Amino acid sequence: MNFQHYESVERFAIRVTPFLKENEDKFSLFLGVLERIKVGAYENPYMATIEENGQLLAIFQMTPPHPLNIIFVDENQLATCTDLCITELINQAVPVESIISVKEWAILFANKWQERTGGSYSLIMDQGLYRLDKVEESLEMSTDSWRYATSNDALLIEKWFGQFEHDTGLPTTAPVEIKKRVKAMLDAKEVFLWENKGEVVSMMKKARPTANGVTVSLVFTPAEKRRKGYGRTMVAAVSKELLKEFKFCVLYTDMLNPTSNKIYQEIGYKKLIDSVHLKLEKL
Repeated sequence: MNFQHYESVERFAIRVTPFLKENEDKFSLFLGVLERIKVGAYENPYMATIEENGQLLAIFQMTPPHPLNIIFVDENQLATCTDLCITELINQAVPVESIISVKEWAILFANKWQERTGGSYSLIMDQGLYRLDKVEESLEMSTDSWRYATSNDALLIEKWFGQFEHDTGLPTTAPVEIKKRVKAMLDAKEVFLWENKGEVVSMMKKARPTANGVTVSLVFTPAEKRRKGYGRTMVAAVSKELLKEFKFCVLYTDMLNPTSNKIYQEIGYKKLIDSVHLKLEKL
């Protein structure tokens, strides 16, 4: 069994992309980030595989400060591959602050990490990954409308970005970095806004397009505008628009928020896997 660290994103992509494309919906996050690495969107990405006799057993990808994304190709080798990965990360002194993976895999990894390092781990977000192929026809839609966000909306989106992180318990991003990210989103026409009588009341964005799918993310409605159906109708309407270009949409939900999970299922999103984002700490 061999742990292979890749410096070349081209070589890494050639090795792992065939498997990822076979599972494009379940591993859309990994595949979408890989596409971004290929165009130079991240500095110092970490890319690795575990292989044996020419067979791919596991793949790993990290774009600091984002989590280490872990995929096990051969589930019969979970424990062995986890042990080998942790050994290599320790030996290479790779700083890993958090991990994201299929829930079962992530918890196994975190427990073994705890045993090896004497550290601890904690939950950042218990997630469900959902897929949409068609918006439910019977869904009652609002007569309001969506539009693409422009540079004139930047300050509002920056504010809501910070509120989104606070509400979801995600790590706080520095204001200067938020400004940078929002500009990139707007330049790429990724942000959609929902308007009620001319007032912007909700937002969402698209991210990480793959050959057949696209991710829906950053769904946010400010507290004073919630429980009026804005978020649901916006996600439904914009998802329907995205399905004109893509075969499917995917999104991650907070499993501790039953309201949002119910809303997405009403739209037509169906759960693919349970995923989890865990914070790792060393002693």
